Amino acid sequence: MVSDRIPPLISAQLTHLLAHCPFSIKVEQMWSGCMNSSLLDHFTLVIPFCLDYVRWDIIYNAIYPLAKPDVIFGPEDEHFRPYRGTIDSKNALTDWNSKDPTRLLTLVLELRDLYRDYQKKRVAEVDDERLKFEISTMLSREGIEMLMSSGLDKPEEVKFAVPLLDMDLNKMVLGSTWRHQQKIYLQVIYPVGRKYSTTPSAPRLKLVSSPELKSWFCVEESRLPAWLDGMCMAEYLPTLEEMLENQIREAVALVEVRRKFITALAPHFGRPIEADPVFCRKVSFLASSGTFAFLVHISIPLQFPKQQPVLVLQSSQHFHSHNVPIKSPIMNDYPWSPRWETSEMAERIFDFLVEECLNFKRYCNETMLQQR
Repeated sequence: MVSDRIPPLISAQLTHLLAHCPFSIKVEQMWSGCMNSSLLDHFTLVIPFCLDYVRWDIIYNAIYPLAKPDVIFGPEDEHFRPYRGTIDSKNALTDWNSKDPTRLLTLVLELRDLYRDYQKKRVAEVDDERLKFEISTMLSREGIEMLMSSGLDKPEEVKFAVPLLDMDLNKMVLGSTWRHQQKIYLQVIYPVGRKYSTTPSAPRLKLVSSPELKSWFCVEESRLPAWLDGMCMAEYLPTLEEMLENQIREAVALVEVRRKFITALAPHFGRPIEADPVFCRKVSFLASSGTFAFLVHISIPLQFPKQQPVLVLQSSQHFHSHNVPIKSPIMNDYPWSPRWETSEMAERIFDFLVEECLNFKRYCNETMLQQR
């Protein structure tokens, strides 16, 4: 992140933070804390926590750039005072060195760890027998985050982010360029109660993944196992993880199925001008019918071949008035069967487009006439 309005020392720390933070962190807004100054020395960080976000204001002073920053936490965390009572202890603000570009990253990581401990302590103080029991069954799992949530218009509840699968998802797909470690979590939300019920209701459950993972595996398409009466989280998680492991291995195999399909298209359409070499989700070809040249864009769904590809044609010769190439509507009404061999799938698509490209040419000509 570079701006000539950010003082150099602050810019170096912020740039290092955004480039090297192990999780995805964003700057929501920046403003000046100095009167009659255009220098940006205040900004809000949006930090992921427990499958949600916390927003912390980082307050530097452009007039005194060597001074350590202040941090203002959200109004819901007014009791979070991480360095209170630690005057003699070393922390990220001790011996602050503004010339060290790594200091802000160190501060944010330390504060996030302390915030995790703060929320864990808050949850442990909740007077709810079932909640205490559930926590005790999950203590052996690493990386669990928890968050107390309450408000004027909603009852108290505790949210858990439970990391799933003891496998490195980044290594499951060869050639992936994911910057951050990809994860799948189970979000668990328990309402806070005072009494233990013999048949407590099921918690609210939802699978959540890193946003980048959706290009290869979509957790929203996974159906959660049923929560049986009397079940606890320690019983539920192994069943869920076994299901996900099988689906992950299927997703790995489907990448190769899509790759084979793209290869089968080449004898009909020629060498692709563009293709997704990692997840094999998209491929484009240059085609022609007589003197009419056009592009064929093929989008391949994750559930291919159960779901058929989507086709879009794009003219190389016809443009809208603002110089945007004319494209066809999305097409998926062509002959298809998931039981066909990939060679037959490719041949059927080619045969369909031999006829459809003539309709598309007429559509382009009509669109051009309407623009005159």
